[in-house]
Amino acid sequence: MTADAPRLTLPEELLVLCLDPGSGRKLMRAGHSSQYGVAGAVLTELRLAGRVVEEHGRVRVTNPLPPDDPLLAAALESLAQPGKDAKRGGPRTDRWVRSASGRIEEAWLARLVKLGAVRVETRRFLGVLPYEHCSMGPVDLTTRARERFELARRGGFADPRARALAALASAVGISGALCPGWGRRTERQAMRRLVRTDWAARAVHKSVMHDRADGGGGGAADGGGGGDGGGG
Repeated sequence: MTADAPRLTLPEELLVLCLDPGSGRKLMRAGHSSQYGVAGAVLTELRLAGRVVEEHGRVRVTNPLPPDDPLLAAALESLAQPGKDAKRGGPRTDRWVRSASGRIEEAWLARLVKLGAVRVETRRFLGVLPYEHCSMGPVDLTTRARERFELARRGGFADPRARALAALASAVGISGALCPGWGRRTERQAMRRLVRTDWAARAVHKSVMHDRADGGGGGAADGGGGGDGGGG
């Protein structure tokens, strides 16, 4: 990594992988896949930092010490809120991913805007419904993230962090874009298997599948690479 390239957190890394390097548009067609993925990536960062574990489908805070990153610290605080969930051992993982995903992605996307990686502007569909349009900023983090992902793939995702990122990428439906073509279907299948062993990625995949079942989209524009199908 070059001196001018910041070290990205998992939520940032996943977000830039979800963007087309040319246009900056999300690789997913519709739905909230990337939002769920970023929420899952936050849980993974907290898990890797020794702050949380999952027990019986619930996220339990094992170390309430706030991480240095303010966004991760805010997420940890929300997981440790007193109430019914705390008495039951913590919030249900999949419910937290769904409920927290919108505000979490917005905060991490704002950070990428500050880094100069993306530009976000509000547009209106048919002149009425507002939506956010993403385009690439002057700092190209997407190409570098893809290069790092490819190096990790060639190494068999040997690092726990790399395995978690691969699982999340498959869960949100972008493995077809990262590993396109019929000849790379075994690589996509390997990424799907990683989803099954990662509790945060499983929660993300469950939310994506829930949206698809409800007709809410969430698929990936996989560039001819074949669908992900997640971790089912």
